[in-house]
Amino acid sequence: MTYEIRPDDALVVVDVQHDFLPGGALGVAEGERIFEPIDDLAPRFGRVYATRDWHPADHSSFAQHGGPWPVHCVANTHGAAFDPRLDLAHVDVVVDKGVDRDTDGYSGFAATSLAADLREHNVRRVFVCGLATDYCVKATALDAQAAGFEAVVLEDAAAAVNVEPGDEERALAQLRQAGVAVARSGDVVGNVSR
Repeated sequence: MTYEIRPDDALVVVDVQHDFLPGGALGVAEGERIFEPIDDLAPRFGRVYATRDWHPADHSSFAQHGGPWPVHCVANTHGAAFDPRLDLAHVDVVVDKGVDRDTDGYSGFAATSLAADLREHNVRRVFVCGLATDYCVKATALDAQAAGFEAVVLEDAAAAVNVEPGDEERALAQLRQAGVAVARSGDVVGNVSR
């Protein structure tokens, strides 16, 4: 199936930050595969959002505070910065998430203004990509759908942590079961002039 980019579409690029790329505090082994498809897609959409984890130093998701993860993406640190291979020239809005100590911040919609901004700009369908497929990409796509948007996850423009082998496949299956479309970046055709 192909998807023609429409004026009411948006691209949501999730958490392309140093700490989620190889060598980072919570690096995704295949994380670098996302740059080519994302950099091809972003200039073709009329509206592009980039989410980022922007955690306080005492965030509840950190192992030292009882959470499952190592310290990562602490606000205003190198680890929280966008990787320079993500061309921010095409990003219209940066969405900070996980800014409250007790909000896990997996989803770009959790305690953010993303849904309101999408509605303000008459967006009906979101294409979700970035890091990581099995956590923040999945949560963002599920919340987009729950908020009334059509959601499409671009599997080759996303990559998984795979804490357990097969987590990526299970996440994609869960998305499909929930009614979220899963496609590849090559299935997305056309462009909307900016």
